[in-house]
Amino acid sequence: MSTAAEKLSAAAPLLVDRQNMPHELDAGIGYRAKIGLIVLATDQTIEYECRRLMDVPGVVLWESRIPNSQSITPETLAAMEAGMTEAARVIMPGAPLDVIAYGCTSGGMVIGSDNVHARIRTARPGVACTTPMEATFAAFRAMGATRICFIPPYCDEINRRMRQHIIAAGFEVPVMGSWNISEDDKVGRLSPSTVRNAVLELGTHDSVDAVFVACTNVRLAEQVESLEAELGKPVTSSNHAIAWHCLRLAGVDDAIPGFGRLFRTGLAA
Repeated sequence: MSTAAEKLSAAAPLLVDRQNMPHELDAGIGYRAKIGLIVLATDQTIEYECRRLMDVPGVVLWESRIPNSQSITPETLAAMEAGMTEAARVIMPGAPLDVIAYGCTSGGMVIGSDNVHARIRTARPGVACTTPMEATFAAFRAMGATRICFIPPYCDEINRRMRQHIIAAGFEVPVMGSWNISEDDKVGRLSPSTVRNAVLELGTHDSVDAVFVACTNVRLAEQVESLEAELGKPVTSSNHAIAWHCLRLAGVDDAIPGFGRLFRTGLAA
C-alpha cells in the first residue's frame, strides 16, 4: 500500500534534477585562525566569553568538553588529566588547528602546563598550547604588570596554592580576596555585580598595578573596559587572558576595541 507521501511524490513531477553542480571550495570560516578549546563539562561561562572576545573575521573557535567533578579540589582537578588527550582528539578531527587551549585555571596549575601540553600533543602533534595561568602570565608581561591583586573563587587551599604559583612565576601578590566557593555550579552563577564589586574594592589598593580574577567559570570579560576606566589599572580574567593569548599565538595581532588594554596589546618580546 502506497503512503500518502509516495502518492504525493508520484503526482508531482520533478521539473529540475541537476546533479554534480559546479562548485568551488574556500578556506572556510577559519581562514585566519583555527582555535580549539577544551571546556570543563561543568563550565557555564568560557564558551560564551571566548566567542565574544574572539569575534574577529576569519577566526573560528571549536570546542570539546572534558568530564570533571562539580566539586573543585586538588584531587578532582588532577583527575582531568586522563581525559585530556581524547578531548583534544575530537575537536574537528583531521582539521589543522593553530592553537588548543585547556580551559581550567586551577586544573592547569595542578596538572602542570608541561603535562597539559604533552597530553594535547599526543592527539595533535606540534599544535601551540596554552592554559589560563600561562595566558595570564603572558598578559601580565605584555602589560608590564608586576604587583597583582588576585581574586580567585576557590577553597582556601587552592587559592593559597595558586597565589604561590603566581609568585613563583615572578610576580608579587600583595592583595587577595575570595568567595571561597568549592562547587563549580555556584562559581558560574556569581553575578556580574558581585565580581565587579570585588574588583573595585580590592583593585584600588595602592600596592597593586593590575587585577586578575581567576576561574573560567567567572563572568568578567564584558566589564573589563569599564573597570579599567574606573581603576586606572589593567584588569584581566582567566577567559579574558586565554582568549587574547590564543589569538596572539595564532598570529592574530589585531587591536580589538571594547575589551580593555590587553586586547590592544601584543605579546611581550
